[in-house]
Amino acid sequence: MRRITDDVVITLRRVNINRPRLLAASLMIAVVVSVAGGYVWSQTIAESDDDVNVVLEDSQDRTLEGGPAAIEPIPEGDVLPEATLVDGDGNDVSSRSLLGDRPLVINFWFSTCIPCERELEDFAEVDAEVSDQVRFIGVNPLDTVSAMERFAGERGVEYELFRDEAAELQTALGITFFPYTVFVTSSGEIVDQTGVLDADGLREKIDALLEREA
Repeated sequence: MRRITDDVVITLRRVNINRPRLLAASLMIAVVVSVAGGYVWSQTIAESDDDVNVVLEDSQDRTLEGGPAAIEPIPEGDVLPEATLVDGDGNDVSSRSLLGDRPLVINFWFSTCIPCERELEDFAEVDAEVSDQVRFIGVNPLDTVSAMERFAGERGVEYELFRDEAAELQTALGITFFPYTVFVTSSGEIVDQTGVLDADGLREKIDALLEREA
């Protein structure tokens, strides 16, 4: 194909061509060069097919660059930020109004989060043990009220559930992954925060929270 292109160029140079014919000839050269280029490219691809492995990556397999150190949640020792949540009846509820005579365990979750699903049963179990000492709060940024309540209820959850419709509290706390739990004293001080917990791990966190409360 390269030889054909060279022959065309040489032939045109040897012939005395007027301008209209020169333009047509130039177009012909362009077509020949394009065809030649396409042929070479197709041959290159064909020859390399056996050496190329295509891997489709599920974006859910990716983690934040730098791992946990890349996450910057609100510092422990700060107070619970002011944000508007929505209860099951559609009423606005201030996050600060949740503070009272008991410390808080605030768990962020949603129904399609697989670790959240596993964790809810453990949280329901521990809540039944310490609900007179600690107030559990579930916060959901994604599900509808009906989906949230049905999903949690099927896993034994009886504590209060709120929606974070505008992600106000999530953003204020610097939460970038789920599930996520924040431990807050009755006065509003954030004393601990963590990712996935099982029942025993949750009990340990609550014991430490109650010690801070004493």
